[in-house]
Amino acid sequence: MSTLITTDVSNYEAQGYGDPSRTMKALTWQGKNSVKVVETACPTIIDKGDVILRVTGSTICGSDLHLFHEAIPDLQKGDILGHEFCGVIESVGPAVKKVKVGDRAVASFQIACGQCYYCKKKLSSMCERTNSSEKAYKLYGRRTAGMFGYSHFTGGFAGGQAEYVRVPFGDVNLLQLPDDIPDEKGLYLSDVLATSWNAVVDTRVEEGDTVAIWGAGPVGQMAAEFSFYNGANRVILIDGGHGKWRLDFVKKILPKLETIEYTNLSKDESVTTTLKKMCDGRGPDVAIECAAGEYTKGWAHYFERLFGMETDTPELINEMITSVRGFGRCGITGVYAGYCNHFNIGSLMETGIRLIGNGQAPVQKYWEDLLKYIQQEKIHPLHMVTHRFKLEDMEMVYDLFNKRDPGMQKVFVQTKFSAPPAPGAPALTEL
Repeated sequence: MSTLITTDVSNYEAQGYGDPSRTMKALTWQGKNSVKVVETACPTIIDKGDVILRVTGSTICGSDLHLFHEAIPDLQKGDILGHEFCGVIESVGPAVKKVKVGDRAVASFQIACGQCYYCKKKLSSMCERTNSSEKAYKLYGRRTAGMFGYSHFTGGFAGGQAEYVRVPFGDVNLLQLPDDIPDEKGLYLSDVLATSWNAVVDTRVEEGDTVAIWGAGPVGQMAAEFSFYNGANRVILIDGGHGKWRLDFVKKILPKLETIEYTNLSKDESVTTTLKKMCDGRGPDVAIECAAGEYTKGWAHYFERLFGMETDTPELINEMITSVRGFGRCGITGVYAGYCNHFNIGSLMETGIRLIGNGQAPVQKYWEDLLKYIQQEKIHPLHMVTHRFKLEDMEMVYDLFNKRDPGMQKVFVQTKFSAPPAPGAPALTEL
């Protein structure tokens, strides 16, 4: 693999790339279900295209819980986590031309080179030059982009749940934020907004469609909002297992939304039969999975995952395939890492279902347009943001987020460099 980037720098001090004269706070992975805020060396410029960003905002993503649960391979103790962050540019390498010291910017969660076949097509999540993992290449049959704070399976880059972060290819992977976009809105261009948008447009939600969405977390919430924005006539949101507060939360924001609490169905009903009844016996036109492959519903898949017989459960995908109308469209946006058993390929083939792997959303394909939509108040990131915390409290915040603490949807994590809360953003919660 031809590369112009130094990979596997997941903790600057541990890998010998930190500045020992300057330290920072950073959240590190310490083992299954264990994270710790540590004092560690600040990053330095390593490659000519690097930018050092002073972090002013980060967050926790539902996909961070897959790391927390050790459902993603090749994590190492001490890896700095966090793939969604924004900040102010502290220093730049000699090859950086587009961004400059003092700019406010948000980072794409995936790391793109800007020059390979896929990057030139704005498919940044498939960058061929930023992920050196041979294990990932062999499993997927092709390269995927490196990611911040997401294990050595995706290149081993230190993340942004920290006070400073190194951003490789800074001209490519940073989007400058204008003065009228506060961090509490701009931050989410790093992942969740582009991921939700891609789920909707890549699965081709069209005027008049009925859309069913699995998962009422932030991605599912914004996918529901974006489905209406793109012309859907009906949106049905499916969740359960942690109380119905998330369904109620999204329903308050989107009054037209219909919901299914799958844990409250009668024993003779399933998600599939319920959707059929709601949609004239045929089912919705589109199904979008915004949960993930690690969350099992039945004992069989629980034990198969426990004993390493599969990495992911297909239960939600099978529900989608059997729920949509014939020749319907199913999009997978929740994280799936490897293999699953008992996939209903017969229903897929026999009834003409289009199964679309939405992939890790190519953030850079969408983020400039999404920024304009935020400025025009056509889309509303703050609809999903419920809490603000300090970086120093992240160990407790991970625990609360993992428990689906009632009322906690999406959070904003401040550092000592952050501005006061913007109008309409949550106030700081002291823990």
